[in-house]
Amino acid sequence: MSKLYELPSPFEVETGTVLLHEPPWARAGELRAQLLDESYPKPFVIDDGKSRFLYFNVRLMQSEMSLKAPNDLAIRYTQKMMAFLLFQPRPKRIALIGLGGGSLVKFCYHRMPGTHMTAVELDPEVIAFRDTFLVPADNDRLQIINGDGAEFLETADKGLDVLLVDAFDRTGFAPGLANREFFENAYAKLAGNGVLVINLAGEKESYTGLIGEVMHVFDDQVIVISVPDDGNHVLYAFKESYFEPRWRWLHNYAKELRAKFGLDFPAFVQKMERSSKLGLARREAIRRR
Repeated sequence: MSKLYELPSPFEVETGTVLLHEPPWARAGELRAQLLDESYPKPFVIDDGKSRFLYFNVRLMQSEMSLKAPNDLAIRYTQKMMAFLLFQPRPKRIALIGLGGGSLVKFCYHRMPGTHMTAVELDPEVIAFRDTFLVPADNDRLQIINGDGAEFLETADKGLDVLLVDAFDRTGFAPGLANREFFENAYAKLAGNGVLVINLAGEKESYTGLIGEVMHVFDDQVIVISVPDDGNHVLYAFKESYFEPRWRWLHNYAKELRAKFGLDFPAFVQKMERSSKLGLARREAIRRR
């Protein structure tokens, strides 16, 4: 891990050591004050001895990594994003927009050796923490790009099996991705049975209308489930023509996936079936107009 500037956490609740990308001569008092009044302009990490957390500010935790199990998914919404495996069990190509602490990248990289991963992150300061979060180096199966997710998608080759979107700025969901043009590009670049997965979090106003736009582009083939533990929602959109899940079969398959990946796929599919049958995606889209 590259040398980082360390100082004791100035926060009452988030205890431990703060890790910063700052030169050795930086003044601890000034950094402490900036962290407390939220004027510090870069992401930072808090290490409490058990986990590492990536923050944009202390109210907006981006990622969590257990030091004992660094390649596991510590946060519930990231686990639920992996529910795409119910419908796309052997993806060859996955693209991820929004790197964060690399939790999804690491999970897919270590557990799906036949999959190629491309992650796109707008903020170079986030990528600079990849060693801190033990993200593997680029190789023939993994590429991490510093760039704009929408621009990447415009030039990406067609045939993506899965597109994961977990992109946030300091106020919430990245505004450059919350528009119909982005979702039309996503639809065009996905394979015939490809799946788009979006983490929705932050202030609800920051993604007002997004669900409706996705439903328009994906011909209503959208499922939205809640993540009460994290206050998030996860959206799944399916390109497959006449998408009709075989729920009974999926409940059985979920047990296989749980045994293989260690995630609660039976609970995921149960929530997805309930959401689909109740039309919760449409309700959310209408409620947020």
